[in-house]
Amino acid sequence: MTVSLLGDGIYLVAVAWQVYDLSNDPAALSLVGLAWTSGMVAFLLFGGVVSDRLERRRVMIAADLVRAAVLAVIGALSLAGVLEVWHLAALVVLFGAGEAFFGPAFSALVPDIVTGERLVDANALDQLIREGAMRLVGPALGGAAVALVGAGTAFVIDSGTFLFSAACIFALRIRSVSLSAGARSARREIGEGVAFARSQPWLWATLVMASVSLLAFIGPLEVLVPYVVRNDLGSGAGAFGAVLAAGGAGSVVASVVLSQRGLPRRYLTFMYAVWGAGTLVFVGYAFATHVWHMAALTLVFGASDTMGMIVWGTLMQSRVPPGLRGRVNSLDWFVSIALAPLSFALTGPVSNAIGVDATLILAGIIPAVVTAVLFFAAGLRADEAAHPAVPVADAAV
Repeated sequence: MTVSLLGDGIYLVAVAWQVYDLSNDPAALSLVGLAWTSGMVAFLLFGGVVSDRLERRRVMIAADLVRAAVLAVIGALSLAGVLEVWHLAALVVLFGAGEAFFGPAFSALVPDIVTGERLVDANALDQLIREGAMRLVGPALGGAAVALVGAGTAFVIDSGTFLFSAACIFALRIRSVSLSAGARSARREIGEGVAFARSQPWLWATLVMASVSLLAFIGPLEVLVPYVVRNDLGSGAGAFGAVLAAGGAGSVVASVVLSQRGLPRRYLTFMYAVWGAGTLVFVGYAFATHVWHMAALTLVFGASDTMGMIVWGTLMQSRVPPGLRGRVNSLDWFVSIALAPLSFALTGPVSNAIGVDATLILAGIIPAVVTAVLFFAAGLRADEAAHPAVPVADAAV
Protein backbone atom coordinates (compact mmCIF):
# COMPACT_ATOMS: atom_id res chain seq x y z
CA MET A 1 0.00 0.00 0.00
CA THR A 2 2.84 2.37 0.81
CA VAL A 3 4.42 2.05 -2.63
CA SER A 4 1.07 2.24 -4.41
CA LEU A 5 0.06 5.37 -2.49
CA LEU A 6 3.39 7.03 -3.28
CA GLY A 7 2.38 6.56 -6.90
CA ASP A 8 -1.04 8.08 -6.19
CA GLY A 9 0.66 11.14 -4.73
CA ILE A 10 2.76 11.46 -7.89
CA TYR A 11 -0.43 11.12 -9.96
CA LEU A 12 -2.17 13.98 -8.11
CA VAL A 13 0.50 16.39 -9.29
CA ALA A 14 1.06 14.85 -12.72
CA VAL A 15 -2.58 14.84 -13.83
CA ALA A 16 -3.19 18.45 -12.75
CA TRP A 17 -0.05 19.76 -14.45
CA GLN A 18 -0.61 17.61 -17.55
CA VAL A 19 -4.12 18.99 -18.03
CA TYR A 20 -3.07 22.59 -17.44
CA ASP A 21 -0.21 22.12 -19.91
CA LEU A 22 -2.76 20.98 -22.49
CA SER A 23 -5.39 23.58 -21.61
CA ASN A 24 -4.88 26.22 -18.92
CA ASP A 25 -8.58 26.28 -18.09
CA PRO A 26 -10.25 24.94 -14.92
CA ALA A 27 -13.01 23.52 -17.13
CA ALA A 28 -10.52 21.05 -18.68
CA LEU A 29 -9.44 19.62 -15.33
CA SER A 30 -13.10 19.62 -14.28
CA LEU A 31 -13.86 17.38 -17.27
CA VAL A 32 -11.12 14.91 -16.32
CA GLY A 33 -12.32 14.87 -12.70
CA LEU A 34 -15.90 14.35 -13.89
CA ALA A 35 -14.84 11.33 -15.94
CA TRP A 36 -12.80 9.83 -13.09
CA THR A 37 -15.55 10.11 -10.48
CA SER A 38 -18.23 8.95 -12.94
CA GLY A 39 -16.26 5.74 -13.46
CA MET A 40 -16.22 5.16 -9.71
CA VAL A 41 -19.88 5.99 -9.15
CA ALA A 42 -21.00 3.73 -12.01
CA PHE A 43 -19.33 0.62 -10.56
CA LEU A 44 -19.19 1.12 -6.78
CA LEU A 45 -22.33 -0.73 -5.75
CA PHE A 46 -21.49 -3.64 -8.03
CA GLY A 47 -17.95 -3.57 -6.68
CA GLY A 48 -19.33 -4.07 -3.17
CA VAL A 49 -21.38 -7.07 -4.26
CA VAL A 50 -18.34 -8.59 -5.98
CA SER A 51 -16.16 -8.09 -2.89
CA ASP A 52 -18.71 -9.97 -0.76
CA ARG A 53 -19.18 -12.76 -3.33
CA LEU A 54 -15.61 -13.39 -4.45
CA GLU A 55 -12.26 -13.78 -2.74
CA ARG A 56 -11.37 -10.18 -1.95
CA ARG A 57 -7.66 -10.60 -2.57
CA ARG A 58 -8.31 -11.53 -6.22
CA VAL A 59 -10.63 -8.57 -6.69
CA MET A 60 -7.89 -6.23 -5.46
CA ILE A 61 -5.26 -7.76 -7.75
CA ALA A 62 -7.51 -7.39 -10.80
CA ALA A 63 -8.27 -3.76 -9.91
CA ASP A 64 -4.55 -2.98 -9.54
CA LEU A 65 -3.73 -4.52 -12.91
CA VAL A 66 -6.46 -2.51 -14.66
CA ARG A 67 -5.20 0.76 -13.18
CA ALA A 68 -1.59 -0.10 -14.05
CA ALA A 69 -2.60 -0.62 -17.67
CA VAL A 70 -4.54 2.67 -17.82
CA LEU A 71 -1.62 4.69 -16.47
CA ALA A 72 0.83 2.98 -18.80
CA VAL A 73 -1.29 4.03 -21.78
CA ILE A 74 -1.60 7.63 -20.50
CA GLY A 75 2.15 7.79 -19.95
CA ALA A 76 2.90 6.42 -23.41
CA LEU A 77 0.57 8.93 -25.10
CA SER A 78 2.10 11.78 -23.11
CA LEU A 79 5.69 10.77 -23.89
CA ALA A 80 4.77 10.46 -27.56
CA GLY A 81 3.43 14.01 -27.51
CA VAL A 82 -0.04 13.03 -28.75
CA LEU A 83 -2.01 13.08 -25.49
CA GLU A 84 -5.13 15.24 -25.52
CA VAL A 85 -7.63 16.13 -22.80
CA TRP A 86 -10.26 13.81 -24.26
CA HIS A 87 -7.79 10.91 -24.11
CA LEU A 88 -7.30 11.55 -20.40
CA ALA A 89 -11.04 11.85 -19.80
CA ALA A 90 -11.75 8.55 -21.54
CA LEU A 91 -8.98 6.64 -19.80
CA VAL A 92 -9.61 7.86 -16.26
CA VAL A 93 -13.13 6.41 -16.47
CA LEU A 94 -11.46 2.99 -16.37
CA PHE A 95 -9.12 4.19 -13.63
CA GLY A 96 -12.14 5.17 -11.53
CA ALA A 97 -13.80 1.82 -12.22
CA GLY A 98 -10.71 0.06 -10.87
CA GLU A 99 -10.94 2.11 -7.68
CA ALA A 100 -14.61 1.15 -7.36
CA PHE A 101 -13.66 -2.52 -7.04
CA PHE A 102 -10.44 -2.11 -5.03
CA GLY A 103 -11.75 0.22 -2.29
CA PRO A 104 -14.63 -1.87 -0.91
CA ALA A 105 -12.58 -5.08 -1.10
CA PHE A 106 -9.66 -3.47 0.75
CA SER A 107 -11.84 -2.03 3.52
CA ALA A 108 -13.70 -5.33 3.95
CA LEU A 109 -10.45 -7.34 4.09
CA VAL A 110 -8.85 -5.37 6.94
CA PRO A 111 -10.93 -7.00 9.75
CA ASP A 112 -9.98 -10.43 8.33
CA ILE A 113 -6.33 -9.56 8.97
CA VAL A 114 -6.53 -7.52 12.19
CA THR A 115 -8.32 -8.57 15.38
CA GLY A 116 -11.14 -6.38 16.69
CA GLU A 117 -9.25 -4.82 19.59
CA ARG A 118 -6.51 -3.61 17.22
CA LEU A 119 -8.79 -1.98 14.65
CA VAL A 120 -8.14 1.56 15.94
CA ASP A 121 -4.39 0.96 15.69
CA ALA A 122 -4.83 -0.54 12.21
CA ASN A 123 -6.91 2.38 10.97
CA ALA A 124 -4.47 4.89 12.45
CA LEU A 125 -1.63 3.06 10.70
CA ASP A 126 -3.68 3.00 7.49
CA GLN A 127 -4.21 6.76 7.64
CA LEU A 128 -0.57 7.34 8.62
CA ILE A 129 0.66 5.44 5.57
CA ARG A 130 -2.11 6.71 3.29
CA GLU A 131 -1.57 10.35 4.05
CA GLY A 132 2.18 10.13 4.57
CA ALA A 133 2.66 8.44 1.21
CA MET A 134 -0.13 9.91 -0.92
CA ARG A 135 -0.24 13.43 0.54
CA LEU A 136 3.23 14.03 1.97
CA VAL A 137 6.04 12.17 0.22
CA GLY A 138 4.20 11.26 -2.99
CA PRO A 139 3.29 14.82 -4.05
CA ALA A 140 6.81 16.00 -3.24
CA LEU A 141 8.16 13.24 -5.50
CA GLY A 142 5.49 14.08 -8.07
CA GLY A 143 6.44 17.74 -8.15
CA ALA A 144 10.09 16.83 -8.59
CA ALA A 145 9.33 14.18 -11.24
CA VAL A 146 7.11 16.48 -13.31
CA ALA A 147 9.68 19.28 -13.10
CA LEU A 148 12.63 17.05 -13.98
CA VAL A 149 11.32 14.38 -16.37
CA GLY A 150 7.78 15.44 -17.26
CA ALA A 151 4.27 14.23 -16.53
CA GLY A 152 4.47 11.31 -18.98
CA THR A 153 7.28 9.63 -17.07
CA ALA A 154 5.46 10.31 -13.80
CA PHE A 155 2.42 8.38 -15.10
CA VAL A 156 4.66 5.45 -16.06
CA ILE A 157 6.18 5.43 -12.56
CA ASP A 158 2.69 5.33 -11.03
CA SER A 159 1.80 2.41 -13.31
CA GLY A 160 4.74 0.48 -11.89
CA THR A 161 3.56 1.08 -8.32
CA PHE A 162 0.26 -0.65 -9.10
CA LEU A 163 2.13 -3.68 -10.44
CA PHE A 164 4.15 -3.78 -7.23
CA SER A 165 0.94 -3.54 -5.19
CA ALA A 166 -0.63 -6.44 -7.11
CA ALA A 167 2.45 -8.59 -6.41
CA CYS A 168 2.26 -7.84 -2.68
CA ILE A 169 -1.46 -8.66 -2.51
CA PHE A 170 -0.77 -11.92 -4.38
CA ALA A 171 1.69 -12.82 -1.60
CA LEU A 172 -0.89 -12.33 1.18
CA ARG A 173 -1.58 -15.54 3.06
CA ILE A 174 -5.01 -14.42 4.25
CA ARG A 175 -7.94 -15.75 2.24
CA SER A 176 -11.36 -14.16 2.71
CA VAL A 177 -14.38 -16.46 2.55
CA SER A 178 -17.45 -15.46 0.56
CA LEU A 179 -20.22 -14.56 2.99
CA SER A 180 -22.79 -13.62 0.35
CA ALA A 181 -24.89 -16.24 -1.39
CA GLY A 182 -24.05 -16.14 -5.06
CA ALA A 183 -27.47 -17.46 -6.14
CA ARG A 184 -29.26 -14.30 -5.00
CA SER A 185 -29.63 -11.29 -7.25
CA ALA A 186 -27.15 -8.43 -6.99
CA ARG A 187 -30.10 -6.05 -6.60
CA ARG A 188 -31.33 -7.90 -3.51
CA GLU A 189 -27.87 -7.95 -1.98
CA ILE A 190 -27.42 -4.22 -2.56
CA GLY A 191 -30.84 -3.71 -0.95
CA GLU A 192 -29.67 -5.50 2.20
CA GLY A 193 -26.75 -3.08 2.50
CA VAL A 194 -29.06 -0.09 1.99
CA ALA A 195 -31.54 -1.40 4.58
CA PHE A 196 -28.78 -1.75 7.17
CA ALA A 197 -27.50 1.76 6.48
CA ARG A 198 -31.00 3.24 6.86
CA SER A 199 -31.36 1.57 10.25
CA GLN A 200 -28.21 3.21 11.64
CA PRO A 201 -28.39 6.99 12.30
CA TRP A 202 -24.60 7.31 12.59
CA LEU A 203 -24.28 5.72 9.16
CA TRP A 204 -26.98 7.36 7.06
CA ALA A 205 -26.38 10.84 8.50
CA THR A 206 -22.66 10.66 7.79
CA LEU A 207 -23.24 9.42 4.26
CA VAL A 208 -25.59 12.32 3.54
CA MET A 209 -23.15 14.76 5.11
CA ALA A 210 -20.26 13.38 3.06
CA SER A 211 -22.25 13.51 -0.16
CA VAL A 212 -23.25 17.16 0.24
CA SER A 213 -19.81 18.17 1.53
CA LEU A 214 -17.97 16.57 -1.37
CA LEU A 215 -20.40 18.23 -3.78
CA ALA A 216 -19.30 21.55 -2.30
CA PHE A 217 -15.53 21.06 -2.04
CA ILE A 218 -14.09 18.16 -4.05
CA GLY A 219 -14.20 20.02 -7.36
CA PRO A 220 -12.68 23.23 -5.94
CA LEU A 221 -10.03 21.19 -4.11
CA GLU A 222 -8.87 19.22 -7.14
CA VAL A 223 -9.38 21.93 -9.77
CA LEU A 224 -9.03 25.38 -8.21
CA VAL A 225 -6.19 24.81 -5.72
CA PRO A 226 -3.65 23.87 -8.44
CA TYR A 227 -5.06 26.68 -10.61
CA VAL A 228 -4.45 29.23 -7.82
CA VAL A 229 -0.91 27.94 -7.19
CA ARG A 230 -0.08 28.03 -10.90
CA ASN A 231 -1.79 31.23 -12.00
CA ASP A 232 -2.48 33.48 -9.00
CA LEU A 233 0.71 32.69 -7.09
CA GLY A 234 2.87 32.14 -10.18
CA SER A 235 4.43 28.92 -8.87
CA GLY A 236 5.24 25.57 -10.44
CA ALA A 237 4.58 21.88 -9.98
CA GLY A 238 7.08 21.69 -7.12
CA ALA A 239 5.17 24.31 -5.14
CA PHE A 240 1.88 22.50 -5.74
CA GLY A 241 3.49 19.29 -4.57
CA ALA A 242 4.65 21.09 -1.43
CA VAL A 243 1.12 22.32 -0.73
CA LEU A 244 -0.23 18.78 -0.97
CA ALA A 245 2.68 17.48 1.09
CA ALA A 246 1.74 19.86 3.92
CA GLY A 247 -1.65 18.17 4.10
CA GLY A 248 0.14 14.85 4.37
CA ALA A 249 2.24 16.18 7.24
CA GLY A 250 -0.89 17.20 9.13
CA SER A 251 -2.37 13.77 8.50
CA VAL A 252 0.73 11.99 9.80
CA VAL A 253 0.65 13.97 13.05
CA ALA A 254 -3.07 13.29 13.48
CA SER A 255 -2.58 9.57 12.87
CA VAL A 256 0.18 9.30 15.46
CA VAL A 257 -1.85 11.20 18.06
CA LEU A 258 -5.00 9.09 17.66
CA SER A 259 -3.06 5.83 17.50
CA GLN A 260 -1.69 6.65 20.96
CA ARG A 261 -4.93 7.91 22.50
CA GLY A 262 -7.52 5.63 20.92
CA LEU A 263 -10.99 6.85 20.05
CA PRO A 264 -12.38 9.72 22.14
CA ARG A 265 -15.42 8.96 24.31
CA ARG A 266 -17.64 11.28 22.32
CA TYR A 267 -16.41 9.81 19.08
CA LEU A 268 -19.26 10.98 16.82
CA THR A 269 -19.11 14.50 18.27
CA PHE A 270 -15.37 14.49 17.68
CA MET A 271 -15.67 13.18 14.11
CA TYR A 272 -18.27 15.74 13.08
CA ALA A 273 -16.43 18.59 14.81
CA VAL A 274 -13.09 17.99 13.10
CA TRP A 275 -14.70 17.44 9.70
CA GLY A 276 -16.89 20.54 9.96
CA ALA A 277 -14.06 22.77 11.14
CA GLY A 278 -11.62 21.35 8.59
CA THR A 279 -13.67 22.43 5.58
CA LEU A 280 -13.49 26.08 6.67
CA VAL A 281 -9.91 25.93 5.36
CA PHE A 282 -11.33 26.60 1.90
CA VAL A 283 -12.37 30.06 3.02
CA GLY A 284 -8.71 30.70 3.86
CA TYR A 285 -7.63 29.56 0.38
CA ALA A 286 -9.57 32.49 -1.07
CA PHE A 287 -7.37 34.95 0.83
CA ALA A 288 -3.98 33.23 0.49
CA THR A 289 -1.28 35.36 -1.11
CA HIS A 290 1.75 33.07 -0.72
CA VAL A 291 2.42 29.38 -1.24
CA TRP A 292 3.18 28.93 2.46
CA HIS A 293 -0.31 30.23 3.27
CA MET A 294 -1.80 27.48 1.09
CA ALA A 295 0.51 24.92 2.68
CA ALA A 296 -0.43 25.91 6.24
CA LEU A 297 -4.14 25.72 5.45
CA THR A 298 -3.73 22.35 3.75
CA LEU A 299 -1.89 21.04 6.82
CA VAL A 300 -4.97 21.85 8.94
CA PHE A 301 -7.30 20.28 6.39
CA GLY A 302 -5.21 17.10 6.23
CA ALA A 303 -5.12 16.71 10.02
CA SER A 304 -8.87 17.29 10.38
CA ASP A 305 -9.81 14.91 7.59
CA THR A 306 -7.55 12.15 8.89
CA MET A 307 -8.78 12.33 12.48
CA GLY A 308 -12.34 11.94 11.25
CA MET A 309 -11.43 9.11 8.89
CA ILE A 310 -9.75 7.07 11.63
CA VAL A 311 -12.92 7.22 13.70
CA TRP A 312 -15.08 6.47 10.66
CA GLY A 313 -12.99 3.52 9.50
CA THR A 314 -13.10 1.94 12.95
CA LEU A 315 -16.88 2.34 13.16
CA MET A 316 -17.39 0.80 9.72
CA GLN A 317 -15.28 -2.20 10.64
CA SER A 318 -16.65 -2.72 14.16
CA ARG A 319 -20.36 -1.92 13.79
CA VAL A 320 -21.09 -3.45 10.38
CA PRO A 321 -21.72 -7.25 10.27
CA PRO A 322 -18.97 -9.19 8.42
CA GLY A 323 -21.34 -10.43 5.72
CA LEU A 324 -22.32 -6.87 4.84
CA ARG A 325 -18.93 -5.19 4.97
CA GLY A 326 -18.25 -5.15 1.25
CA ARG A 327 -21.70 -3.85 0.35
CA VAL A 328 -21.84 -1.24 3.11
CA ASN A 329 -18.34 -0.03 2.26
CA SER A 330 -19.30 0.26 -1.40
CA LEU A 331 -22.47 2.10 -0.36
CA ASP A 332 -20.29 4.43 1.72
CA TRP A 333 -18.13 5.19 -1.29
CA PHE A 334 -21.10 5.41 -3.64
CA VAL A 335 -23.19 7.84 -1.60
CA SER A 336 -20.16 9.87 -0.56
CA ILE A 337 -18.99 10.49 -4.11
CA ALA A 338 -22.35 10.28 -5.91
CA LEU A 339 -22.40 14.06 -6.35
CA ALA A 340 -18.64 14.38 -6.97
CA PRO A 341 -19.07 14.26 -10.77
CA LEU A 342 -21.54 17.14 -10.44
CA SER A 343 -19.02 19.01 -8.29
CA PHE A 344 -16.40 18.73 -11.02
CA ALA A 345 -18.94 19.66 -13.68
CA LEU A 346 -19.97 22.79 -11.77
CA THR A 347 -16.56 24.01 -10.63
CA GLY A 348 -15.49 25.43 -13.98
CA PRO A 349 -18.74 27.26 -14.83
CA VAL A 350 -19.32 28.48 -11.26
CA SER A 351 -15.78 29.81 -10.85
CA ASN A 352 -16.05 31.55 -14.22
CA ALA A 353 -19.37 33.09 -13.18
CA ILE A 354 -18.65 34.25 -9.62
CA GLY A 355 -14.86 34.03 -9.46
CA VAL A 356 -12.39 31.56 -8.00
CA ASP A 357 -12.29 33.21 -4.55
CA ALA A 358 -16.08 33.23 -4.10
CA THR A 359 -16.25 29.59 -5.18
CA LEU A 360 -13.64 28.61 -2.58
CA ILE A 361 -15.52 30.51 0.15
CA LEU A 362 -18.75 28.65 -0.63
CA ALA A 363 -16.80 25.37 -0.71
CA GLY A 364 -15.80 25.97 2.92
CA ILE A 365 -19.02 27.32 4.40
CA ILE A 366 -21.59 24.90 2.92
CA PRO A 367 -20.03 21.67 4.34
CA ALA A 368 -19.56 23.21 7.80
CA VAL A 369 -23.23 24.21 8.00
CA VAL A 370 -24.49 20.85 6.66
CA THR A 371 -22.31 18.92 9.12
CA ALA A 372 -23.68 20.81 12.13
CA VAL A 373 -27.31 20.47 10.99
CA LEU A 374 -27.11 16.70 10.39
CA PHE A 375 -25.34 16.02 13.68
CA PHE A 376 -28.26 17.43 15.65
CA ALA A 377 -31.03 16.33 13.26
CA ALA A 378 -29.94 12.67 13.43
CA GLY A 379 -29.58 12.69 17.23
CA LEU A 380 -26.00 11.48 17.15
CA ARG A 381 -25.24 12.50 20.73
CA ALA A 382 -27.79 9.92 21.88
CA ASP A 383 -26.41 7.34 19.44
CA GLU A 384 -22.85 7.60 20.74
CA ALA A 385 -24.12 7.40 24.34
CA ALA A 386 -26.00 4.17 23.55
CA HIS A 387 -23.10 2.62 21.61
CA PRO A 388 -19.77 3.44 23.26
CA ALA A 389 -16.82 2.91 20.92
CA VAL A 390 -14.22 0.23 21.70
CA PRO A 391 -11.52 0.97 22.71
CA VAL A 392 -12.32 4.27 24.41
CA ALA A 393 -9.63 6.81 25.26
CA ASP A 394 -9.10 7.62 28.92
CA ALA A 395 -9.53 11.31 28.31
CA ALA A 396 -12.98 12.47 27.28
CA VAL A 397 -13.27 14.92 24.40
